[in-house]
Amino acid sequence: MKHTTFLTSALLIVIAIAITATVKVMRSTSNPFFNYEKWETPHGTYPFNEIKTEHYMPAFEEGIKRGLQEIDAIVNNPEEPTFANTIEAYERTGEMLTVVEGCFFNISNTDTDDDIQAIELKVVPMLSDYSSTILLNEGLFNRIKAVYDQREQLPLNGEQMKLLEDIYEGFANNGANLSTEEKEQYRTLTARLSQLTTEFGQNVLNATNAWTKLITDEHDLDGLSEDTKTMLRTNAEKKGLDGWLLDLKPTTTLPLLQDCRNRDLRHEVYMASNTRCIGGEFDNTQVIIDIVNTRLQLAQLFGKRNYAEKSLYKTCAETQENVFNLLDQLRDAYMPAAQQEVKEMQEFAQSKGLTDQLQPWDWSFYSKQLKDEKYSLTDDILRPYFELENVKAGVFGLAQRLYGLTFKANTDIPLYNPEVTAYDVYDSDGHFLAVYYADFHPRDGKRGGAWMNDFRSQYRLNDVDHRPHIVNVMNFTKPVTDSIGNVLKPALLTYDEVETFLHEFGHALHGMLTRCTYAAQSGTAVPRDFVELPSQFNENFLGEKEFLDTFAKHYLTGEPLSQELIDRIRISSNYHAAYSCVRQLSFGYLDMAWHTLTTPFEAEAGQTAQQAVIDFGNKAMEQVAVMPVVPQTQMEYAFSHIFSGGYAAGYYSYKWSELLDADAFSVFQSAAQQRGSIFDKQAADSFRTNILERGGTEKPMVLYRRFRGGEPTIDALLRRDGIKQ
Repeated sequence: MKHTTFLTSALLIVIAIAITATVKVMRSTSNPFFNYEKWETPHGTYPFNEIKTEHYMPAFEEGIKRGLQEIDAIVNNPEEPTFANTIEAYERTGEMLTVVEGCFFNISNTDTDDDIQAIELKVVPMLSDYSSTILLNEGLFNRIKAVYDQREQLPLNGEQMKLLEDIYEGFANNGANLSTEEKEQYRTLTARLSQLTTEFGQNVLNATNAWTKLITDEHDLDGLSEDTKTMLRTNAEKKGLDGWLLDLKPTTTLPLLQDCRNRDLRHEVYMASNTRCIGGEFDNTQVIIDIVNTRLQLAQLFGKRNYAEKSLYKTCAETQENVFNLLDQLRDAYMPAAQQEVKEMQEFAQSKGLTDQLQPWDWSFYSKQLKDEKYSLTDDILRPYFELENVKAGVFGLAQRLYGLTFKANTDIPLYNPEVTAYDVYDSDGHFLAVYYADFHPRDGKRGGAWMNDFRSQYRLNDVDHRPHIVNVMNFTKPVTDSIGNVLKPALLTYDEVETFLHEFGHALHGMLTRCTYAAQSGTAVPRDFVELPSQFNENFLGEKEFLDTFAKHYLTGEPLSQELIDRIRISSNYHAAYSCVRQLSFGYLDMAWHTLTTPFEAEAGQTAQQAVIDFGNKAMEQVAVMPVVPQTQMEYAFSHIFSGGYAAGYYSYKWSELLDADAFSVFQSAAQQRGSIFDKQAADSFRTNILERGGTEKPMVLYRRFRGGEPTIDALLRRDGIKQ
């Protein structure tokens, strides 16, 4: 009997092993991520038609497992540490995890739902722990340090030396030199911070989606364009409602605040937007406090005064003193003009019947009217000339004229959403350069705003140049359709939307044109205060007749944008430039205030946490305040850039990059005067070679000075904004 029992047990074990092996095989063959190297899609793009929500978690788990095994292989290598077996080997670890992340986090921003959000909440701490496990691996750091310590004796080129320095500093500044106890503290803090920033972003998204208001009397929408009202009626129909449904998406709030004559409704929408996450189900009060205090703890763990000091060392600015120096220079230059602009607006509003003080929900409304009176240039006048397909042709054409690129739609590339279009991008010599995905319109589950990201970064391995897969995501005005989806009017963009397209496409060019060896340095892998240079530089062409003539044609008649309208666009381009600048400065000061704290933030005696956060924000912004402060509102509660978007102690970078982009574009303006075209090939070749192709292979200001031939100044920016003649 005992012998029989043994045989039975042994047989059961064999069967169990066989079943386990079979399950693993089935799991790996049915989950596309497990076989990413064998995808038979054009250019190895994601097989979105095969990827399902249930694939993500097993793929994350497997990607983490493989990544840690690759790290162990480096650590346990019996050979002496070298650049190849340690630095390059480390840079190429975690490939599967990178593939899974590249898909999931793009989808979580463009097509999220409850299941995706639930996975995100689970995955973010896992990834934080994975990162901490690697960064705190003593054996790995010892090998990296061994190579770093002998760097001056190694035959490394500039790209390799920069990679070595970046990796060493990345470990040193993320806990590698900490004691064992401090490393555990670091791991706890980073995991906590990842969870908090994710929670902040989800609160903002959920609060945005939670607010709607049904309008049943069309008179309440007086002033709105027919296109906007049609969109709002479509919103209502989709929910089975009769009327016009408002929400807090930019496609609703921007035209409503700008055009709606109903001041009470403007006030209501403004308050709904600017009190998002202040109290209620999606309250961010404690989340903000916990984020800034956790960041401070992290900074002080490294012996830094504050979080800004820890985070700025790799930027163009380098120190908080340099950041404040820029903000203060711009404040002093722009505030007098901004105050004059507000004074003019108050007088204009009163002439139109406003009986009390101009409020923030009045600014866009009266600003548009004043602009219309000054320049007779409205969105309704310009929209017909900016039909989306024509704008795409113009934006793509700009890339062709400057850099020789061509874009061809590829319908064989699987898409993550039917609204997306995918393109093959070719260089001037006909060689394949990149895949470009364009995702233009808002939808449920899609984050507001506009951005560029990559599904795959560019890198070279074994003499093969693996080209990037880039995506631009926008939330532009949709085509007007009837109840069954027939297009009644194509998507007609506002001037600002065209500018946004150019901006994000500038980021895309940075990603597509890159020619680097290592993915860690390619494309937009540059400091925050440099990454906006290519995007903001690209915006400058919209003010040039030579560019507008290539695409700005009336969608019905084909009539080009007239010289008279172009002149008005140019003259009006500086309208309220000072106000816009100090508004951006206020965000920069707010960001720096939170991240230059040297003691933990807490409410004072007798003060609620919510009031403490609101008061702190108002005080930080008061030196550039030119409009009344609205009680119980503060934009930081939904300030995703600094609390969930990676711009902590970095929001100033928009103005730093703006200084650079104006300075850089002045090179093209000078070339146009000398050689006759704003599409100057010599200037474009230099910008491409020294900026767009180089990624993070050298310090950014070294790259900029090589392109510019000297140091930038704020003079070109002041001239462009009409502050200085």
